[in-house]
Amino acid sequence: MTKVNEKLSGKTALVTGGSRSIGAAIARRLAADGAAVAITYSASPDKAAAVVKEIEEAGGRAIAIHADAGDPAAVRAAVAKVEETFGSLDILVNNAGIALGGPIEEIKFEDYERMIAVNVTGVFVATQEAARKMKPGGRIIHIGSSMFRYAAFPTASLYTLTKGAVAGFNRSLVRDLGPKGITVNTVHPGPTDTDMNPDGGPVSKVVGPGMAIGRYGRDYEIASVVAYLASPEAAFVTGADIVADGGFTA
Repeated sequence: MTKVNEKLSGKTALVTGGSRSIGAAIARRLAADGAAVAITYSASPDKAAAVVKEIEEAGGRAIAIHADAGDPAAVRAAVAKVEETFGSLDILVNNAGIALGGPIEEIKFEDYERMIAVNVTGVFVATQEAARKMKPGGRIIHIGSSMFRYAAFPTASLYTLTKGAVAGFNRSLVRDLGPKGITVNTVHPGPTDTDMNPDGGPVSKVVGPGMAIGRYGRDYEIASVVAYLASPEAAFVTGADIVADGGFTA
């Protein structure tokens, strides 16, 4: 990790699900831009520790917090821990998410409940807690999915349901938080090389031909969009659904 600039110097960010893939790339980028960064993780302590170590070795400040995004009490405690450690919370990136699915007739109800708990309830709880603590200039950024507007293949209806909920939540939040000087935006990645959807994996064989630029996205490319929204330059951007998908849904 190298320093990009110091646009976020003095700011504190919380990235949920920040131990790997897009979440880790976001944490590294916000730290490179000068923010103190907290990440949450559920089942990847070694990877979380590696992200923190990388940030610290580059001269930044970071902590990892064990918190299952589907556990409201754990999410609330994580937000409190950030404020306790760094003294403030200026940027929340709701990145934690899971993907369970299958044909609609075969989806288990417990899988539905788990997806809602992590992808929707976790976002709501983290946002609510952050909004209670943020001062004017705060940033809330959700990570959605380009599938909220274009379902490229079957068996993803449950995942798309949760990401559609986040998009709707985003648009309404601007009316609540705009008067407080807090912006709220959603970044919708398209097919991106991650642990859940690796370039060259089974999904890529289906969606790859539809990529206008001829390749999967990279996690750091999504992180760059988040970094812009977290920066002072994005003070007039709120309520936006920014699709970063290489033209997949164009």
